[in-house]
Amino acid sequence: MAVLRVAVVQVGYGDDETVAERVTRVSALVRATYAAHPGLDLIVLPELWAPTGFGYDGWEGVAGPVDGPFAQTMAALAGELGVLLHAGTFVERLPEPGPEGKSLANTALVCGPDGSVLATYRKMHRFGFGAGEPVLMEAGRGWVVLPVPLGPHEGEDANAATGARRVVKVGLATCYDLRFPELFRLLLDAGAEVFVVPAAWPAARVAHWTLLGQARAIENQCVMIQCNTGGTHRDVAMGGRSQVVAATGEVLGELAHGDEGVLVVDIDLETTAAYRRDFPVLSDRRL
Repeated sequence: MAVLRVAVVQVGYGDDETVAERVTRVSALVRATYAAHPGLDLIVLPELWAPTGFGYDGWEGVAGPVDGPFAQTMAALAGELGVLLHAGTFVERLPEPGPEGKSLANTALVCGPDGSVLATYRKMHRFGFGAGEPVLMEAGRGWVVLPVPLGPHEGEDANAATGARRVVKVGLATCYDLRFPELFRLLLDAGAEVFVVPAAWPAARVAHWTLLGQARAIENQCVMIQCNTGGTHRDVAMGGRSQVVAATGEVLGELAHGDEGVLVVDIDLETTAAYRRDFPVLSDRRL
Protein backbone atom coordinates (compact mmCIF):
# COMPACT_ATOMS: atom_id res chain seq x y z
CA MET A 1 0.00 0.00 0.00
CA ALA A 2 1.42 3.39 -1.02
CA VAL A 3 0.36 5.98 1.54
CA LEU A 4 1.35 9.64 1.79
CA ARG A 5 0.78 10.72 5.39
CA VAL A 6 0.49 14.51 5.44
CA ALA A 7 -0.13 17.09 8.16
CA VAL A 8 -1.58 20.43 7.05
CA VAL A 9 -0.85 23.12 9.67
CA GLN A 10 -3.32 26.00 9.28
CA VAL A 11 -1.66 28.91 11.08
CA GLY A 12 -3.89 31.60 12.58
CA TYR A 13 -2.40 35.01 13.35
CA GLY A 14 -3.19 38.68 13.86
CA ASP A 15 -1.14 41.85 14.10
CA ASP A 16 -0.01 41.34 17.70
CA GLU A 17 3.02 39.07 17.08
CA THR A 18 6.46 39.90 15.80
CA VAL A 19 7.86 37.73 13.02
CA ALA A 20 10.33 36.18 15.48
CA GLU A 21 7.55 35.36 17.96
CA ARG A 22 5.44 33.74 15.26
CA VAL A 23 8.35 31.66 13.95
CA THR A 24 8.99 30.39 17.48
CA ARG A 25 5.31 29.61 18.09
CA VAL A 26 4.76 27.87 14.76
CA SER A 27 7.96 25.87 15.11
CA ALA A 28 6.62 24.57 18.42
CA LEU A 29 3.31 23.72 16.73
CA VAL A 30 5.17 21.75 14.04
CA ARG A 31 7.11 19.84 16.71
CA ALA A 32 3.88 19.02 18.57
CA THR A 33 2.23 17.89 15.34
CA TYR A 34 5.09 15.54 14.52
CA ALA A 35 5.14 14.13 18.05
CA ALA A 36 1.38 13.47 17.98
CA HIS A 37 1.35 11.82 14.55
CA PRO A 38 4.20 9.32 14.04
CA GLY A 39 5.18 8.39 10.51
CA LEU A 40 4.40 11.70 8.83
CA ASP A 41 5.85 11.96 5.32
CA LEU A 42 5.11 15.65 4.84
CA ILE A 43 4.18 18.69 6.94
CA VAL A 44 2.80 21.76 5.13
CA LEU A 45 2.63 25.39 6.33
CA PRO A 46 0.76 28.29 4.66
CA GLU A 47 1.86 31.13 2.42
CA LEU A 48 3.69 34.08 4.02
CA TRP A 49 2.69 32.98 7.53
CA ALA A 50 5.73 34.65 9.11
CA PRO A 51 5.79 38.09 7.37
CA THR A 52 1.94 38.00 6.94
CA GLY A 53 0.08 37.83 3.67
CA PHE A 54 -1.14 41.42 3.55
CA GLY A 55 1.62 43.18 5.49
CA TYR A 56 3.10 44.66 2.34
CA ASP A 57 4.88 47.52 4.11
CA GLY A 58 6.89 45.07 6.21
CA TRP A 59 8.06 42.72 3.47
CA GLU A 60 11.22 44.65 2.58
CA GLY A 61 12.38 44.60 6.19
CA VAL A 62 11.97 40.83 6.67
CA ALA A 63 13.19 39.66 3.25
CA GLY A 64 16.12 37.27 3.14
CA PRO A 65 18.00 34.96 0.79
CA VAL A 66 17.31 31.25 0.33
CA ASP A 67 20.22 30.50 2.66
CA GLY A 68 19.21 33.22 5.16
CA PRO A 69 17.97 32.98 8.77
CA PHE A 70 14.37 31.97 8.00
CA ALA A 71 15.39 29.22 5.58
CA GLN A 72 18.07 28.01 7.99
CA THR A 73 15.55 27.86 10.84
CA MET A 74 13.05 25.87 8.80
CA ALA A 75 15.69 23.51 7.42
CA ALA A 76 17.03 22.91 10.93
CA LEU A 77 13.50 22.16 12.15
CA ALA A 78 12.99 19.61 9.35
CA GLY A 79 16.34 18.04 10.17
CA GLU A 80 15.58 17.94 13.90
CA LEU A 81 12.36 16.02 13.27
CA GLY A 82 13.63 14.01 10.31
CA VAL A 83 10.62 14.96 8.18
CA LEU A 84 9.94 16.65 4.86
CA LEU A 85 8.70 20.17 5.64
CA HIS A 86 7.01 22.42 3.13
CA ALA A 87 7.64 25.60 5.11
CA GLY A 88 5.06 27.60 3.18
CA THR A 89 6.43 30.73 1.52
CA PHE A 90 8.63 33.60 2.64
CA VAL A 91 9.78 36.91 1.19
CA GLU A 92 12.95 36.09 -0.70
CA ARG A 93 15.54 38.75 -1.45
CA LEU A 94 16.79 37.84 -4.89
CA PRO A 95 20.51 37.60 -5.62
CA GLU A 96 19.96 40.35 -8.20
CA PRO A 97 16.92 42.24 -9.52
CA GLY A 98 14.72 40.28 -11.94
CA PRO A 99 13.52 41.24 -15.43
CA GLU A 100 11.05 43.76 -13.96
CA GLY A 101 13.73 45.32 -11.77
CA LYS A 102 12.30 44.02 -8.49
CA SER A 103 14.43 42.43 -5.78
CA LEU A 104 11.81 40.39 -3.88
CA ALA A 105 9.89 37.18 -4.62
CA ASN A 106 7.19 35.13 -2.88
CA THR A 107 9.12 31.89 -2.57
CA ALA A 108 8.01 28.45 -1.39
CA LEU A 109 10.59 26.55 0.63
CA VAL A 110 10.77 22.75 0.92
CA CYS A 111 13.21 21.38 3.50
CA GLY A 112 14.41 17.79 3.73
CA PRO A 113 14.71 15.43 6.68
CA ASP A 114 18.49 15.82 6.45
CA GLY A 115 18.20 19.53 7.27
CA SER A 116 18.77 20.77 3.72
CA VAL A 117 16.73 23.04 1.46
CA LEU A 118 15.51 20.59 -1.20
CA ALA A 119 13.50 22.88 -3.45
CA THR A 120 12.18 26.39 -3.93
CA TYR A 121 9.35 27.68 -6.09
CA ARG A 122 8.81 31.37 -6.83
CA LYS A 123 5.11 32.20 -7.11
CA MET A 124 4.26 32.67 -10.77
CA HIS A 125 0.94 34.54 -10.51
CA ARG A 126 1.05 37.60 -8.25
CA PHE A 127 -2.13 38.78 -6.53
CA GLY A 128 -2.97 42.41 -5.97
CA PHE A 129 -4.31 44.08 -9.14
CA GLY A 130 -1.61 46.76 -9.14
CA ALA A 131 -0.83 46.70 -5.40
CA GLY A 132 1.19 44.47 -3.11
CA GLU A 133 2.78 41.53 -4.91
CA PRO A 134 2.75 42.91 -8.50
CA VAL A 135 4.42 46.13 -7.34
CA LEU A 136 6.97 44.63 -4.96
CA MET A 137 7.74 41.13 -6.23
CA GLU A 138 9.11 39.47 -9.34
CA ALA A 139 6.99 36.75 -10.92
CA GLY A 140 8.34 33.22 -10.89
CA ARG A 141 9.29 31.84 -14.30
CA GLY A 142 9.46 28.10 -13.76
CA TRP A 143 7.55 25.22 -12.23
CA VAL A 144 8.69 22.56 -9.80
CA VAL A 145 7.84 18.86 -9.38
CA LEU A 146 9.60 17.25 -6.43
CA PRO A 147 10.07 13.48 -5.86
CA VAL A 148 9.03 12.57 -2.30
CA PRO A 149 9.82 9.12 -0.79
CA LEU A 150 7.11 7.56 1.37
CA GLY A 151 7.10 5.81 4.75
CA PRO A 152 7.76 3.44 6.31
CA HIS A 153 4.58 3.68 8.38
CA GLU A 154 3.40 1.99 11.54
CA GLY A 155 1.84 -1.40 10.82
CA GLU A 156 3.54 -1.80 7.45
CA ASP A 157 4.96 -5.19 6.52
CA ALA A 158 8.55 -5.42 7.83
CA ASN A 159 9.94 -6.67 4.50
CA ALA A 160 8.23 -3.86 2.62
CA ALA A 161 9.56 -1.33 5.10
CA THR A 162 13.17 -2.31 4.39
CA GLY A 163 12.82 -2.41 0.61
CA ALA A 164 12.83 0.37 -1.97
CA ARG A 165 10.48 3.15 -0.98
CA ARG A 166 7.67 4.32 -3.25
CA VAL A 167 8.31 7.84 -4.53
CA VAL A 168 5.46 10.26 -5.23
CA LYS A 169 5.93 13.30 -7.47
CA VAL A 170 4.64 16.50 -5.87
CA GLY A 171 3.93 19.65 -7.87
CA LEU A 172 4.28 23.06 -6.18
CA ALA A 173 2.01 26.07 -6.56
CA THR A 174 1.01 29.00 -4.33
CA CYS A 175 -2.33 30.66 -3.54
CA TYR A 176 -3.40 32.81 -6.54
CA ASP A 177 -1.82 30.21 -8.87
CA LEU A 178 -4.91 28.13 -8.12
CA ARG A 179 -6.94 30.34 -10.48
CA PHE A 180 -4.71 29.46 -13.48
CA PRO A 181 -5.28 25.85 -14.61
CA GLU A 182 -2.49 25.99 -17.20
CA LEU A 183 0.15 25.79 -14.47
CA PHE A 184 -1.38 22.60 -13.09
CA ARG A 185 -1.41 21.01 -16.56
CA LEU A 186 2.32 21.72 -16.77
CA LEU A 187 2.85 20.10 -13.37
CA LEU A 188 0.76 17.10 -14.46
CA ASP A 189 2.79 16.73 -17.65
CA ALA A 190 5.96 16.80 -15.53
CA GLY A 191 4.67 13.75 -13.67
CA ALA A 192 2.85 15.23 -10.68
CA GLU A 193 0.49 12.96 -8.76
CA VAL A 194 -0.04 15.41 -5.89
CA PHE A 195 -0.29 19.21 -5.77
CA VAL A 196 0.67 21.25 -2.68
CA VAL A 197 -0.74 24.78 -2.48
CA PRO A 198 0.01 27.01 0.53
CA ALA A 199 -2.06 30.19 0.65
CA ALA A 200 -3.10 33.39 2.40
CA TRP A 201 -6.63 33.32 0.97
CA PRO A 202 -9.19 35.75 2.44
CA ALA A 203 -12.54 34.71 3.90
CA ALA A 204 -14.39 36.90 1.39
CA ARG A 205 -13.56 34.46 -1.41
CA VAL A 206 -13.03 31.22 0.50
CA ALA A 207 -15.75 29.46 -1.52
CA HIS A 208 -13.51 29.93 -4.57
CA TRP A 209 -10.59 28.42 -2.64
CA THR A 210 -12.42 25.19 -1.90
CA LEU A 211 -14.11 24.92 -5.31
CA LEU A 212 -10.98 25.64 -7.35
CA GLY A 213 -8.99 23.13 -5.32
CA GLN A 214 -11.54 20.45 -6.09
CA ALA A 215 -11.61 21.45 -9.76
CA ARG A 216 -7.80 21.27 -10.13
CA ALA A 217 -7.86 17.82 -8.50
CA ILE A 218 -10.67 16.50 -10.72
CA GLU A 219 -9.44 17.83 -14.06
CA ASN A 220 -5.87 16.57 -13.52
CA GLN A 221 -6.73 13.40 -11.57
CA CYS A 222 -4.26 14.48 -8.89
CA VAL A 223 -4.49 14.76 -5.12
CA MET A 224 -4.73 18.37 -3.93
CA ILE A 225 -3.25 19.50 -0.58
CA GLN A 226 -4.25 23.07 0.33
CA CYS A 227 -2.94 24.90 3.40
CA ASN A 228 -4.47 28.30 4.16
CA THR A 229 -4.08 30.80 7.00
CA GLY A 230 -6.63 31.75 9.64
CA GLY A 231 -7.17 34.77 11.86
CA THR A 232 -7.40 38.44 10.85
CA HIS A 233 -4.60 40.88 10.07
CA ARG A 234 -4.50 44.30 8.43
CA ASP A 235 -8.31 44.18 8.69
CA VAL A 236 -8.42 41.18 6.34
CA ALA A 237 -10.22 38.11 7.68
CA MET A 238 -8.45 35.00 6.42
CA GLY A 239 -10.39 32.09 5.00
CA GLY A 240 -9.01 28.96 6.64
CA ARG A 241 -10.75 25.90 5.19
CA SER A 242 -7.51 24.04 4.45
CA GLN A 243 -8.35 20.79 2.72
CA VAL A 244 -7.05 17.59 1.16
CA VAL A 245 -8.91 16.50 -1.98
CA ALA A 246 -8.65 13.10 -3.69
CA ALA A 247 -8.13 12.77 -7.44
CA THR A 248 -11.85 11.98 -7.71
CA GLY A 249 -12.77 15.33 -6.13
CA GLU A 250 -13.75 13.76 -2.80
CA VAL A 251 -12.73 15.95 0.15
CA LEU A 252 -10.67 13.67 2.38
CA GLY A 253 -10.39 16.21 5.19
CA GLU A 254 -11.07 19.88 5.89
CA LEU A 255 -10.37 22.36 8.68
CA ALA A 256 -12.79 24.88 10.11
CA HIS A 257 -13.29 28.26 8.50
CA GLY A 258 -10.88 30.85 9.89
CA ASP A 259 -9.50 28.85 12.83
CA GLU A 260 -5.99 27.63 13.54
CA GLY A 261 -5.68 23.87 13.47
CA VAL A 262 -3.96 20.76 12.16
CA LEU A 263 -5.36 18.33 9.60
CA VAL A 264 -3.72 14.89 9.25
CA VAL A 265 -4.69 12.70 6.30
CA ASP A 266 -3.40 9.36 5.00
CA ILE A 267 -3.58 9.58 1.20
CA ASP A 268 -3.80 6.23 -0.59
CA LEU A 269 -1.88 6.79 -3.82
CA GLU A 270 -2.85 3.39 -5.20
CA THR A 271 -6.43 4.69 -5.30
CA THR A 272 -5.28 7.57 -7.50
CA ALA A 273 -3.47 5.21 -9.87
CA ALA A 274 -6.49 2.92 -10.06
CA TYR A 275 -8.83 5.83 -10.74
CA ARG A 276 -6.62 7.03 -13.59
CA ARG A 277 -6.72 3.52 -15.11
CA ASP A 278 -10.47 3.01 -14.64
CA PHE A 279 -11.49 6.48 -15.82
CA PRO A 280 -8.75 7.43 -18.33
CA VAL A 281 -9.98 10.92 -19.12
CA LEU A 282 -6.45 12.31 -19.45
CA SER A 283 -5.82 10.16 -22.51
CA ASP A 284 -8.56 12.08 -24.34
CA ARG A 285 -6.78 15.45 -24.08
CA ARG A 286 -6.45 17.29 -27.39
CA LEU A 287 -4.52 20.32 -26.06
